Amino acid sequence: MSLYRARYIPWIIWLCCFYGLWGGFVASQNLWTVVADHWPMALSMAIGSYAAGSTPMGGGTVGFPVLVLLFDMPASLGRDFSFAVQSIGMVSASIFILCRRQPLAWSMLRGAMLGAVLGTPLGILFLSPLIPELWIKLAFAVIWGSFGVLHLYRLQEITSHSGVGTKSSATEFRLGVIAGFCAGGMAAAITGVGIDMVIYALLVLLCRVDLKVAIPTSVIIMAFTSLVGVAVKSVTGTWQPGVLGNWLAAAPVVALGAPLGVFVVGLIGRKPTLLVVAILCIGQYLWTGYTERNTLGLAGMTVFAGAVLVCLLGFEWLRSKGNARPVSAGANHSAPMLVPGGFRSPSA
Repeated sequence: MSLYRARYIPWIIWLCCFYGLWGGFVASQNLWTVVADHWPMALSMAIGSYAAGSTPMGGGTVGFPVLVLLFDMPASLGRDFSFAVQSIGMVSASIFILCRRQPLAWSMLRGAMLGAVLGTPLGILFLSPLIPELWIKLAFAVIWGSFGVLHLYRLQEITSHSGVGTKSSATEFRLGVIAGFCAGGMAAAITGVGIDMVIYALLVLLCRVDLKVAIPTSVIIMAFTSLVGVAVKSVTGTWQPGVLGNWLAAAPVVALGAPLGVFVVGLIGRKPTLLVVAILCIGQYLWTGYTERNTLGLAGMTVFAGAVLVCLLGFEWLRSKGNARPVSAGANHSAPMLVPGGFRSPSA
C-alpha cells in the first residue's frame, strides 16, 4: 500500500465502525421499516451532504428547509436533525480532510472550538427554549439568505483570494473564541447551523484566506459544534420527536456524501458549486417569506427583508476591514498559507 493511500486508513476505519454500529442498531431494533419510510430525507441529504463537504454550509442547511418548509415539520425538529445528521456527515468529511492533510486556519479553528464548546451549551439550554418556532425558521432563512446574496455579487472576489495579509496567531485565536462563542450560542444553538458561515466569513472577508483553507476549516468547526450539540441534547434528553427516524435514513448517505463533496469539488472547482448553493439559499429565503407572509404582515416582512440587509452590511464591514489590513513587508499577498502554529510560504 502506498503512503498516499495509507493516509485514508483512519477514515476507512471510521466508516467501518459507523456502518457496523448503524446496521447493528437497525437490525437489533427491527427498524428497517422506519428507515424505508423516511427515504425522502435520505434522498434530500444526498444533495445536502455534498454541499456540507464542498461549501461552508452544514448538511442541515438542506435538511432544515426540507423538514420545515417541504414537510411542514417544527423548526425545532429541523434544528435537532441538523445537529444529528452533521455529527455523522461533517465528522466524516472532517476526518477525510485531515487524512488529506489539507491546510487549515488552525489559530482561528482552535479559538472557535473553545468558543463553541462554551457558547453552544449555553445557547441550547437557556436561549433556544425562549425562541418561538417561527423565529427559528426566520433566523435560518435570514442567515443563509444573506449568505446567498453575498456570494452572488462577491463570488469573483471571494474565489480569487489565495492568501492573507499580516496575521497574528494570538489575534486569530481571540477572534475565533469570540466568533465561536457568539455563533455557537446564538446561531447554531437555535438553528443547528451558522457557526460555519460565521468562521468562513471572517476568514474570506476579514483575513482574505484562500477558499481551499477557509472551507475545510468551516467544515471542521461545524462538525465539532454538531458533536457538542448532540452531547448536550443527549445528556438533557431534549431531542425533538421524529429526529431518530430521519437520522437513521440519512446518516448512511451523508457518511459517504460529505467526503465525496470534499473530493469532487477539487475536480470541478468551488465557483460553480458556490453559485448553485447561493441560488438555493436565496430560494429558501424567498420561499420562507412567501409561506409566512400572512403571519408576518407588512411590518414583519419589512423586518424580514431588513435583517438580510443588516447581515450584508456586516459582511461589507468585515470586507472593508480586511481590505484595510496591510500586507507584511516583503510578503507575497497570494503566497502565505495557514498551517498549524502559524503561517508559511508555499516555498518554505
